[in-house]
Amino acid sequence: MRLSDLHQRLADLGARPVHRDAVIRAWVQGRALDAGTRRQPSEHVLPLSLREGLPQLSADLDALARVRSEHPGADGSARLLVDIPDGQMVETVLLPRDGVCVSSQVGCAVACRFCMTGKSGLLRQVSSLEIVAQVVQARRRRPVKKVVFMGMGEPAHNLDNVLEAIDILGTDGGIGHKNLVFSTVGDMRVFERLPELRVKPALALSLHTTKADLREHLLPKAPKIAPDDLMALGEAYARRVGYPIQVQWTLLKGINDGQDELDAIPRLFAGKYAVLNLIPFNSLEGDDYTRPDGERIVEMVRYLSSRGVLTKVRNSAGQDVEGGCGQLRARAQKQVRAVDAGLVNVTRLRQPVG
Repeated sequence: MRLSDLHQRLADLGARPVHRDAVIRAWVQGRALDAGTRRQPSEHVLPLSLREGLPQLSADLDALARVRSEHPGADGSARLLVDIPDGQMVETVLLPRDGVCVSSQVGCAVACRFCMTGKSGLLRQVSSLEIVAQVVQARRRRPVKKVVFMGMGEPAHNLDNVLEAIDILGTDGGIGHKNLVFSTVGDMRVFERLPELRVKPALALSLHTTKADLREHLLPKAPKIAPDDLMALGEAYARRVGYPIQVQWTLLKGINDGQDELDAIPRLFAGKYAVLNLIPFNSLEGDDYTRPDGERIVEMVRYLSSRGVLTKVRNSAGQDVEGGCGQLRARAQKQVRAVDAGLVNVTRLRQPVG
């Protein structure tokens, strides 16, 4: 379901634009559809035909994202495994400090070698309202002041739906524009369209290395944009909107944590309005990659900071529940296959593992 579908549904129920906007605003902010306003109850604001149709509409909107299981982490985060219509599942992460990370696709076509989501390939796009519904679920659990599009999927590959969701969240949702973070491996359409938007999100670039050949190996299906060119594109956008680009760097021991990378990063960042987020790898079952030890990460931060690179460590939320991006869904899918084969009791599927 997209926003135009919701508009038509409300119009069919007799809603005028002012009523339509009030209902959508209530939903996106996690309130009941018939919440009315601070000064007036819904019966003084919404026409009878609309009020009578709201229970079914509310149920249909709830069906866009139903929480299958919730997995709280010791860091204050919580990973939600979410059912969306047609039986597919995505992951939504409640982040510490009033943030939420949402999924824009079921699976992903970029096939990053260190990402569980990429191992499944792309299964389908997530609609704009299915994306917003993930935020609604988060808001029903805790305050949300920041939304990051860094969950399952490559947002640039579902651009129309993602940009529509960003517009809804930045207007009716009341999220500050710089607190809507669009993450991408790099796609020219992003740099063409984001500057023209009414709601201009912050930009996060999944870089992971200064070496073009290594990046092509780690992100085999990402656009072949050299790291320095990608940084230049991000820099132009950052200067235009007035907030820095966030450069994502998943730390892989022995792969992209060497001194050669540390010497190249300051040159890449020179004069750029950017922050470097080092993300220690969240280990996958049976994978060849590991994260550097804590001492090495501290050394990297000190070295880069001393050379003028604003560097932060961003641990992947929910590591203690083995909830790296795509891992919860992968385990649930494995259980579903076991149920189909008669090996697992179906009641186990909805029990949290965290």
